[in-house]
Amino acid sequence: MKESKRRGGIGKPGILLMVGLLSAAAWPAQLTIRADQPKDTIAPEIYGHFSEHLGRCIYDGIWVGEDSPIPNIRGIRTDVLEALKALNIPVLRWPGGCFADEYHWKEGIGPRDRRPKMVNTHWGMVTETNAFGTHEFLDLCELLGCQAYIAGNVGSGTVEEMQDWVEYMTFDGDSEMANLRRANGREKPWKVKYFGIGNENWGCGGNMTPEYYSDLFKRYATYVRNYSGNQIVKIACGPGGIDYNWTEVVMKNCHRHMDALAQHYYVRGTGTWGPNEKGSATQFDEKEWFALMKNSLEVDEVIRKVKEIMDKYDPRKRVALFVDEWGTWWDAEPGTNPGFLYQQNTLRDALSAGIFLNIFNRHCDRVRMANIAQTVNVLQAMILTEGNKMVLTPTYHVFEMYKVHQGGRLLPTELTCEDYGFNNQKVPALHVSASKGKDGAVYVSICNLNPNQPAPLNCNVEGFKIGSATGRVLTAETMQAHNTFEKPNTVKPAPLDGIQVKDGKISLTLPARSVSVLKIVQ
Repeated sequence: MKESKRRGGIGKPGILLMVGLLSAAAWPAQLTIRADQPKDTIAPEIYGHFSEHLGRCIYDGIWVGEDSPIPNIRGIRTDVLEALKALNIPVLRWPGGCFADEYHWKEGIGPRDRRPKMVNTHWGMVTETNAFGTHEFLDLCELLGCQAYIAGNVGSGTVEEMQDWVEYMTFDGDSEMANLRRANGREKPWKVKYFGIGNENWGCGGNMTPEYYSDLFKRYATYVRNYSGNQIVKIACGPGGIDYNWTEVVMKNCHRHMDALAQHYYVRGTGTWGPNEKGSATQFDEKEWFALMKNSLEVDEVIRKVKEIMDKYDPRKRVALFVDEWGTWWDAEPGTNPGFLYQQNTLRDALSAGIFLNIFNRHCDRVRMANIAQTVNVLQAMILTEGNKMVLTPTYHVFEMYKVHQGGRLLPTELTCEDYGFNNQKVPALHVSASKGKDGAVYVSICNLNPNQPAPLNCNVEGFKIGSATGRVLTAETMQAHNTFEKPNTVKPAPLDGIQVKDGKISLTLPARSVSVLKIVQ
């Protein structure tokens, strides 16, 4: 031992440690993609968004008004509009959220200077001017080229009010509501594909039991009619988080009357749901990083159990599952109105988003829509604005990278990889989904959850002759990295270097704490 030490050698424990490190380096993760076994289509709507009258999502975030010095198209911010169009945004949900069940749509039509004001009781007790209403929202959807998803008021609204709203928007004939629409400047009706019968009616939407809501759903849904060739997908309120009894009761009582069931699922890095235990968006350590990765992965099991309940009553899978609110939820940024839910967005949020989207892709037989909360300036936002300034968040970049999956066919994957462990807990270090695009390419999205170690990877694609492979990666020097108005490009996609194709297989190394997307062509 003394001689070994003198020569700079190492003892037995050191030798075992070195062997372990060399073994880890010598055994890269193994990924097999079954390109010869395509499954269901990944609905583009899985990459949907959510905009609520909450904080600065609508006002300042999307709507600035025609007279604003900020460049706009009919009052809608041009910079935000162009950024969202670059995502191929497929569907936008509005006006809530909790706001939906206190929103009365007739207050948001007609000349803006005559629209009555209201108090936004859920979000900061601020005055809602109703400057952004039905016409403005549907104009936004047309500018984006996306489908409209409107959440109707069951909590404080009437059946007649909901029926009138659908008629106002979609009827092309001669009626009081259609003529009122024309008087307000829209001759032809809109196409409105998605309509939610209430929102979170177990909580802010009325504190109802699932039995009571089931009866209300069937009553209200009866009067959500298809006018003038418009075909509405009727969406029932599902649970928030884990409440399998709500899912069971509503599916049992309403599955013949609904087209989709909504599910809400938020995650955080503390593992708790107390009002003051969300944690900071930017000030966190590896314990909270690991907790968020673990909590994000758990949505897979939640969806599996929800699907089992839905399969019991709908074995043909006619009824879709819409995860129409999801994302990370942190404490509001210091110095901002806590009721506005304005939070920063780091690389940690990007990894969580990548995990969620991979899971939604893999469950695309039932999950046919998902709407991240929210689009601008609220919760896990795509975009942050401040006056005339705008910044894209790390989560935005994940959506931009993953848009290649929209409309592709899900491909089965088999992944063997190292675990990422922290405090005697472990999760798989890598998380993946794959699809075959309409262009014939194979697309693979891979998250490396380990913030400390890169991951060598060997990839084989069955039933597909690999010609070449390229990739993009989103990572940064620290877990807490984020984009600010002063430094907007701290976290942004870059080419993924070092991809090699040899003997029909791909080898590469995934950086620590990264989201990568590969494109494989013949």
